[in-house]
Amino acid sequence: MSERFLRRAILAFLVLMAVWVGYDYVRLMLFTQEAPRVVTPRGALADSEQTAIQLFEEAAPSTVFVTTLERGDWSRFWQSPAKMGMGSGFVWDQAGHIVTNFHVIDNADSISVRFGPDEKHNAVIVGAAPEYDLAVLRLTGGPHRSFAPLPVGASQDLQVGQTVFAIGNPFGLSRTLTQGIVSALERRLPTRGGREIRGMIQTDAAINPGNSGGPLLDSAGRLVGVNTAIVSDSGAFSGVGFAVPIDVVNRVVPRIISHGRMPRAGIGISALGEEFTAHLDLNGVVVADVLPGLPADRAGLRGVDRRNGLLGDVITHVNGKRVSSVSDLAAALETIGVGEQARLRLRRDGRAIEVMVKVVDIGD
Repeated sequence: MSERFLRRAILAFLVLMAVWVGYDYVRLMLFTQEAPRVVTPRGALADSEQTAIQLFEEAAPSTVFVTTLERGDWSRFWQSPAKMGMGSGFVWDQAGHIVTNFHVIDNADSISVRFGPDEKHNAVIVGAAPEYDLAVLRLTGGPHRSFAPLPVGASQDLQVGQTVFAIGNPFGLSRTLTQGIVSALERRLPTRGGREIRGMIQTDAAINPGNSGGPLLDSAGRLVGVNTAIVSDSGAFSGVGFAVPIDVVNRVVPRIISHGRMPRAGIGISALGEEFTAHLDLNGVVVADVLPGLPADRAGLRGVDRRNGLLGDVITHVNGKRVSSVSDLAAALETIGVGEQARLRLRRDGRAIEVMVKVVDIGD
C-alpha cells in the first residue's frame, strides 16, 4: 500500500512539474499576438481635458519663441564669445506688439521671434520697464500676417487654488503647456534700483528656463500673468514659480508702447541701504543724498551730513501710511502718481515733521 501511494505521489509530482515547465510554452503558443492589436475605443474626454485642449489650441498660435544674441566685444586680439538667450512672449495687440520679460532681451544685440518652426521674424525693442521685468518688441520685415491677441483677464480677483495654465518654450521646447494652480497671491519679487514687483502670482504650474515672458492663463483662456521667475537652487522648476499680474502688465505695457518706457515715480533722493537702517534700529527710509533741483531739494529734505556725522531725514510715512523700506516708498509714490503731491512724515533731529513733496518722473 505504501509503495503504491509512493508511486502515485511521484507520478503526480512529475505531472505537475511537466505542466509547470510547459506552461510558458503553451501560453506563448496560444496567446502570442503577431498582428497589430485591436484599438479599444476611448470614449469621451473629461471636461477638464477638453478645456485644456481648447485653451492650448486657441492660445498657442499667439505664443512666441524669443531668441537673442549678445555679440562678444573685441579686446585687443581676443574676442569674447557670443551669448545666446531664449525665452517666450505673446501677442499683445493686432498691430503685432510682442510682450516678454525684460531679462529675456536685456543686452541683446539682435532678437528673433518665432511663431512656429517655419515662421521667423526679426524684432526690435519698442521699450522696456526693468523695474517690472517687462519689455515690448516689434517685428521688422518679413511677410505681413494677422495677429490674434490673447484675451486679457484680471488678477485682482484670482483665488488660491484656481487652475492656471502656462505656455512657453522651456529649454527650447516650443509651445509647451503646463497646468497647475494659483499657489499664493501678493508675493513680492525684487527688481532693479531697490524696487520690487508687488502682487506677484505664485503658481505650481511648471515654469523652467525658456518659459520667461510666456503667458499665464486662467481656465477661461484669459491672460492673468506673465511668467517671469522660478525659485530653485538648480535653476530648474521646483514647484514655485512667479508671474507678473496682468493688472500690472495692463497698466505698464500701454505706456511702454506709447512712450518707450514706464515713468518712475520719485522725489529726487537716494537712500541708505536697509542693512544700515536695521543696524541703526530705525524704522523708515534714511535719506542719504538729496538731488539738487528736484522736489525733495525744493521741499528742504536733508541728506546725511558726512562732514559732521549727522543722520539725514528719516521718512516714516507717506500720506499717512507707514513705509519701512525703499520698495515701500517707491510703491507709495507710484500709487500717488507722477504730478501729484505726497505728504511725507519725517524724523529730523528727534522730532516729527511733515512736508509736501511733488512726485515726478525720475527715469532716464
